Amino acid sequence: MRTNHDIDYKIYGEELQFVEIELDSNETAIAESGAFMMMDNGIEMQTIFGDGSQQEGSGFMGKLLSAGKRLLTGESLFMTAFTNMGQGKKRVSFASPYTGKIIVLDLKELGGKVIAQKDAFLCAAKGVSIGIEFQRKLGTGIFGGEGFIMQKIEGDGYAFAHAGGYVVERELLPGEVLKVDTGCVVAYTSGVEFDIEFVRGIKNFMFGGEGLFFATLQGPGKVWLQSLPISRLAGRIMQYGTVGGRKEEGSLLGGLGNLLDGRE
Repeated sequence: MRTNHDIDYKIYGEELQFVEIELDSNETAIAESGAFMMMDNGIEMQTIFGDGSQQEGSGFMGKLLSAGKRLLTGESLFMTAFTNMGQGKKRVSFASPYTGKIIVLDLKELGGKVIAQKDAFLCAAKGVSIGIEFQRKLGTGIFGGEGFIMQKIEGDGYAFAHAGGYVVERELLPGEVLKVDTGCVVAYTSGVEFDIEFVRGIKNFMFGGEGLFFATLQGPGKVWLQSLPISRLAGRIMQYGTVGGRKEEGSLLGGLGNLLDGRE
């Protein structure tokens, strides 16, 4: 039996997905500010401090402290609660902020806790707690791609995260190690040990273009990886949009450059 609200859901789309959550009477879903897409008449929307879970503490100061922790993960102080105040089933939908996939996290089946990158959380059933997780090792926090602070998603209900590009789900056996680009780690269960490893060989990190470090994930547990981190996409867009960058048309030099690198 779940202590969190037991919601039903359906995911639509391929590259630009949204999740439709079906709420029974008096059931509630919580979501990040800006994730809302559409809802049936009879659902009431309310802005709340934090995530509305029982872990917030009692009183205004307890809720303010819980919400304030979210600032450390780069999120807003506020979340939005959507409650079915009518009779019968009602639907509310939430959309991904950029191209990629929505990941369904059944926390009851995942040991009650998942650790995710700072901006991965999209929405969840009411009762799911969205907190902070500090990296235990100094080197992991400095060079791990996500800093010292990640999101901690806890409870026994459904939560939904989003990631860029294609999402790969891997089940790691005890002691099994997977080496990953630091930006490609989306989430992992609490039994997985997350660390960083220095790229060996001076030529590799000087000319390899892959950075000085990669992440190591050691089982047992489940991990979710993304093929296109938003930071990588943003960096590539900025590279082509800078004043000093090559122009794509109206320039002899730009056209020659395109010809040389195979884009013409």
